Amino acid sequence: MIFKKQLSILLFLAGSALAANAQTTANLSISNDSKLIVSKYIYGQFAEHLGHGIYGGFWVDKSMPVEKQDRIRLDIVKALVKIKIPSLRWPGGCFADEYHWRDGIGPAEQRPKMVNTNWGGTTEDNSFGTHEFLELCSLLHCEPYMAANVGSGTVEEMSKWIEYVNSNSTSTVAEMRKQNGHPDPYKVTFWGIGNESWGCGGNMTPEFYSDQFKRYASFAKNYPGAPLKKIASGPNSDDYNWTEVIMKNIPDYFMWGISLHYYTVPTGNWGHKGSATSFSESEYFATMQRCLKMDTLVTKHSAIMDKYDPEKHVALVVDEWGVWTDVEPGTNPGFLYQQNSLRDALIAGTNLNIFNNHCDRVRGAALAQTINVLQSLILTDKEKMLLTPTYHIFDMYKVHQDAKYLPIQLISPDYVVDGKKMAAVNVSASQDSSGRVHISLVNLDLHNNITISTALKNIQWKTVNGQILTSANITDINTFDQPDKIHLENFKGAKKDGDNLVVVLPAKSVVTLELQ
Repeated sequence: MIFKKQLSILLFLAGSALAANAQTTANLSISNDSKLIVSKYIYGQFAEHLGHGIYGGFWVDKSMPVEKQDRIRLDIVKALVKIKIPSLRWPGGCFADEYHWRDGIGPAEQRPKMVNTNWGGTTEDNSFGTHEFLELCSLLHCEPYMAANVGSGTVEEMSKWIEYVNSNSTSTVAEMRKQNGHPDPYKVTFWGIGNESWGCGGNMTPEFYSDQFKRYASFAKNYPGAPLKKIASGPNSDDYNWTEVIMKNIPDYFMWGISLHYYTVPTGNWGHKGSATSFSESEYFATMQRCLKMDTLVTKHSAIMDKYDPEKHVALVVDEWGVWTDVEPGTNPGFLYQQNSLRDALIAGTNLNIFNNHCDRVRGAALAQTINVLQSLILTDKEKMLLTPTYHIFDMYKVHQDAKYLPIQLISPDYVVDGKKMAAVNVSASQDSSGRVHISLVNLDLHNNITISTALKNIQWKTVNGQILTSANITDINTFDQPDKIHLENFKGAKKDGDNLVVVLPAKSVVTLELQ
């Protein structure tokens, strides 16, 4: 069986490398008749106390020979500043509902230790707490998104945490923050009221959780300059009943948003999720089918929200998404460390296109997770650091942040494997404040280049340039020995043809074009 699988993979890679220059065609129309904005918060990130995401990722040993501020690793900070991450979610995840914020303030040597029962059973010394996280966000120039403990915490604990970071009064709690080195309030506005309350956050029913949310939210107070954006713990994947109950039971003025969690699991089997680096074309195809399910989920959950909130006051916040594979061989299974291939870049581009195209309702998201965990932007090995293919997608797509959404109509050829088919191409487009139009295109077909003829309605432009991310094989990765094997390159496959745009989109690639 092992030999057969290896042979299948070799034949698949050979077929990809020797793919003919066959071309199929797609038709795309982009119009300039929308007033919607692609929220920058769609490009948010997630950092949980899990594996080497915080400890050994953002927060390193004092002796490590890298540039640091306190123990915050600055080469990572610089890389994330470059892609303009707008928000960072912390401390979890499942960890959030066992985290007690008072353990993570005051002199580091006096902070109590705890065992991370969710992820690997490791001992945490709480040296990375509220002040360290908010200092990290300041260095990243991003907004903090903090998840309150509803599962094992209390209303009082959450209320005092908000007061600690946001109040400028002379209360005991606010004075404690000042004594701990931050005289001014942090003014944190994004707050999650629990996490995955249907599962690790308490195994609640939606009826019970909706009552708990209203109770907790009632004591989540606004302080001057910090009106709270309260985000309810939303559904797991296709649990449409959860969304129905939450929207029915919680008035829209109580919550800024409701979360959605969905992971692309290559096999669809949580017991054996599949390899991050070794897979056949049929396995790749199945993975992309599961990735594209995100569009169905967002559409159906949005339709339920529309019943109770037709004016779309409440945001859908996809604050955990990405590919989830088996861990790398030899690593702690509780640390969720996985490699990141060209396939994962196509998954990232596809999901971001889906979110952009649903920006009327999707106004926030968070990739899981930023460093060394799941579909990471960055991997580290002691002082070494590399940028994954997924990082480069966020670099390409940053042009869409807070830009005007441009509606699209796409007729795509099919990508067919084993008699099954899916649309080969997916696209999103926006126009920034200076009038430049950006179009992001993903070709999921491993073999065929696709020629896309694009009509641009009420859009004036003269020149086009772009960037592309691709590689010889869909299984290619960046390693510490070859950190730049997959990297952005200039794209020359687009041209003006009269008033139309013609693009030759290479197989297994992501391209972002700029028209001006």
